[in-house]
Amino acid sequence: MNQTVVSYLSQYEFYDVLLKLFGGNQGLLALTIYLLLGVAIIGMCATIGGLGTYAERKISADLQARIGPNRVGPYGLLQMLADGVKMMTKEDIMPFTADKMLFYLAPLLCLTGVFATLAVVPFSSGFIMADMNVGIFYLVAISSLVGVGVFLGGYASNSKWSMLGGMRGASQIISYEIPVTISLLAITLLAGGMGFGTIIGRQGGLPHQWFMFHNPFAFLATFVYFIGALAETNRAPFDLPEAESELVSGYHTEYTGMRFGFFALAEYIEVFVVCGVAAALFLGGYQIPGISIDILPLQAVQFVIFMTKTLMLYYVVIWIRWTLPRLRVDQLMSVCWKYLTPMAILNLVGCAIWMVAFDGQSIAEMILGGQH
Repeated sequence: MNQTVVSYLSQYEFYDVLLKLFGGNQGLLALTIYLLLGVAIIGMCATIGGLGTYAERKISADLQARIGPNRVGPYGLLQMLADGVKMMTKEDIMPFTADKMLFYLAPLLCLTGVFATLAVVPFSSGFIMADMNVGIFYLVAISSLVGVGVFLGGYASNSKWSMLGGMRGASQIISYEIPVTISLLAITLLAGGMGFGTIIGRQGGLPHQWFMFHNPFAFLATFVYFIGALAETNRAPFDLPEAESELVSGYHTEYTGMRFGFFALAEYIEVFVVCGVAAALFLGGYQIPGISIDILPLQAVQFVIFMTKTLMLYYVVIWIRWTLPRLRVDQLMSVCWKYLTPMAILNLVGCAIWMVAFDGQSIAEMILGGQH
């Protein structure tokens, strides 16, 4: 049974009061709740995407002993607003020989693919658009639109540099989807389901109750997923589709103004999504240590816990970008096919054997005894 935010709220008395205000029209009330929550999630993630550019500059400045943005607003916090105004006021230029329809469609596909994944991101047990029983399958399927958008952006520009970046992006994203998906399957095997609520429900709030520390194979799967996610989001050291030292700016070289801004926003929100998925699958998600009850006032605590884990991983992503050098194309593909994919398959088989051999118990359960 798929749980939604509407079905979660319907168990409380105030839902009946709202239903009366809508004249008993459940469909209209559900639509209103979905619209309000959708606007809130997109607005929050758009803000996080904007703050991501600020965090990128500040963290890189800190790692390089610089100051970073400090002119616009206190501590430079309003720099993202200045960037937004700059992009909205820049001239929208399209190459004369570009494919007009595909040129306009590419950034929208990237944004659509990223925003659609937010429907299954579990911010808390109740603050989720739809906890589908095929949530992992939906996530993998809908996020593929980003790869299509990256390729079309390079192809439609009718530019050699853009086309090279688009082809790199397509081959990279398609290749790294394999170890990432296999790593996700290993966790669904441990949880016994593909829904995010099911997966988080099988974990606890303490580190030894997380799937990351369930067994050695799940521990390795965590790193395989995270490395693959870096490549899928075109983050350094896997940022070959952009590679400004080689391809000017890669697949979005010919994009200006807000169309370029859409690509950038999609990238930063996608980083937030993959970090949120990692927090949910491997780090216990929104689980509160020592508390198993699910009441409405605790939703805020669950939200804070989930966001804390996600933003800590977000920091690691930025930290890696400004620490490691960019790989060559052949090295990038070798890492995927020669190392990550075999490791992901090994982890999947290892998790299956572990579940049978030890009756699904984690290392902590075998050492400490009892169930978590």
